[in-house]
Amino acid sequence: MAARRHWRRVDGVLLLDKSCGMSSNAALQAARRLFGAARAGHTGTLDPLASGLLPLCFGEATKFSSDLLGADKSYQAEVCFGVRTDTGDAEGAVLSRQTVSLLPTELDAALGRFRGPITQVPPMYSALKRDGRPLYELARRGITVDREARQVCIHELRLLAFTGDSCRLYVSCSKGTYVRTLAVDLGEALGCGAHVSALRRVAVGALAIADAWTIERIAALPEERRHDCLLAADTLVQTLPAVDLDEAEGRRFARGNPVPASGTGGRRRVYSVGRFLGVGELDPLGKLHPRRVVDSSSPSAGD
Repeated sequence: MAARRHWRRVDGVLLLDKSCGMSSNAALQAARRLFGAARAGHTGTLDPLASGLLPLCFGEATKFSSDLLGADKSYQAEVCFGVRTDTGDAEGAVLSRQTVSLLPTELDAALGRFRGPITQVPPMYSALKRDGRPLYELARRGITVDREARQVCIHELRLLAFTGDSCRLYVSCSKGTYVRTLAVDLGEALGCGAHVSALRRVAVGALAIADAWTIERIAALPEERRHDCLLAADTLVQTLPAVDLDEAEGRRFARGNPVPASGTGGRRRVYSVGRFLGVGELDPLGKLHPRRVVDSSSPSAGD
């Protein structure tokens, strides 16, 4: 009979380099088992087709996971021209094929149309829901429903490599952007069709793939050293201005009470005596109200 797994309190952020073919939830559960973490969550899914950066949260860090949902993302995408698929990526059924040999000037002109604010129609093969059901479930049954176009922003779209019938792109984009849809729309603009043949996420906000760990690297470490892979919970809220409270104010804030603070209104990451306490909301009257507070009885990674 297999030994019962012992789950323990683990707090911190893991920058995971997810492998291609693994779902975000499977990656989360694999990492959770390696750390024996009682509580874990991710900061937004990454398609099984895609590899790359997937920030994971353990313990108290899960309270701040939503702060990355609205962050900009950056990708490297391989785009194959001349082949349309029903999913917009290499996993879909091929709808049409044609021989293409694009000129660099043609591609450069087409890329220019997709920089800055653009509108996208979300793909049917997506996790967006209609009447409580993910669109991909409907798509697998052959059902197509209308999707409302929405505005996204392509901050940077740069050509990294080009062969005439394929290219590699660097894409920095806002929340809600579908790189598959970008590739499909680019192919239509060129009149030849296209799909994403490979996709790698290289950044989420200020978090970069260079600092990420693979499941294999973590598993190879002695169990007592795996904690070194974790970053502190406040890694997720570094875009917020910081407020430092004295010891007495820090105790009040940690107990859920507002404290005086200077500055204009808005969200703040809050510290006292060098310790991260959580996130507060500063009102126009100079009161800092606790919104999400770290449980001080638990250790924080990075301390």
